[in-house]
Amino acid sequence: MSEEKNAEYILGVNLKELKRLEFQNGVWRNVTTDFISRSGVSNGMKCLDVGSGPGFVSMDLLNYVGPEGEVTALEPSELYLNHFRDYCSKNSITNVRFINSIVEEAELPENYYDFIFARWVISFVPDPELFLSKLYKALKPGGVIALQDYNYEGITRHPMTEVFKEVPEAVRKYWLKGGGDPYIALKIPELYKKVGLKLTDYKPTVLAGDKESAVFEWAHKFFSVHFDVMAKMGAISSREADEMLQDWLEHRYDSNAIFYSPIVVDMAGRK
Repeated sequence: MSEEKNAEYILGVNLKELKRLEFQNGVWRNVTTDFISRSGVSNGMKCLDVGSGPGFVSMDLLNYVGPEGEVTALEPSELYLNHFRDYCSKNSITNVRFINSIVEEAELPENYYDFIFARWVISFVPDPELFLSKLYKALKPGGVIALQDYNYEGITRHPMTEVFKEVPEAVRKYWLKGGGDPYIALKIPELYKKVGLKLTDYKPTVLAGDKESAVFEWAHKFFSVHFDVMAKMGAISSREADEMLQDWLEHRYDSNAIFYSPIVVDMAGRK
């Protein structure tokens, strides 16, 4: 298994993580579909969903391109790809192609896709320029590569505590331990220029809400599992993991609690 396959799934490949991904998609779906709409995806287009996971964004892309279009799901996890394959089979969806691979190892047709999308993928790629260069070759002239990924700042919570102040840096260390880059969004405009893309969209989004909100529950599903994993990977100590989890649980249902997500950036480049 390549370095990218390991890094991309720092968060795990299992049915529990699949359910978390499904919930996560629901939280961020409107942000993603708004980005797809701004990118001009329409009926009859050929789209590539990179790191498609269980196919949640691919399903939305199918709604845009219709039966005359085509969506290719490129995914290194057989579990996630088979989940989407089964969904398509049960629903008689025939205009989806499946590639069980990573970008660097996949045989992609040249000048073929109108739209290439990747959400929370390039932040875990060991060589982002190589990754984008490969996608550039597969993109039609005039086509768009659209990435959604982190500038991992902005994450905060009220009530703030001394323990929670350390959480953002702990998550950034976690990303780095897995070969990721929590600040990849800052570097994408320069990388687009290097591979020949013209930046056409660069929009940051932060979601926020109280203890009843979907974004607060999204954070809970992540922190309640991954503080322990952070310790196992050496990003933080076991003591720090215990303190962070206890602090999070103590404030999870605080009537005054507010959570702000990290910054997620929409980044589109045209060939």
